[in-house]
Amino acid sequence: MLEDAGYAVGARVLELLCHREKGNRRETQLLGILSFIHSTVWKVLFGKVADSLEKGTEHEDEYMISEKELLVNRFISVPKDMGAFNCGAFVAGIVRGVLDNAGFPAVVTAHFVPIEGQQRPRTTILIKFAEEV
Repeated sequence: MLEDAGYAVGARVLELLCHREKGNRRETQLLGILSFIHSTVWKVLFGKVADSLEKGTEHEDEYMISEKELLVNRFISVPKDMGAFNCGAFVAGIVRGVLDNAGFPAVVTAHFVPIEGQQRPRTTILIKFAEEV
């Protein structure tokens, strides 16, 4: 599964970046780890900061990272019989791997969000934190 492959990458990315960027210190605040993923992790993986990081309006424990043209979806053509298959599941796995290994368990999913006037939808990574966070 794509998400499982991404999870393993996320765990290693966290280790590497905590060692390289933070002198082996890990983020302990919720907004700090989200900002770290939105900026540092995204820049290392995709060469730029994510387009947006937003707090969910319906639930207190939900956050969204949105990307207009997520790299893993840009050059992929999904067969029609696979419907709305989203390769962003790999990136959702990376985000979940970073969060879990930093002590912030969450359910992370990738969703297509249509944009008016655009042929391709943007990808939103939805993060729903566990109750203990």
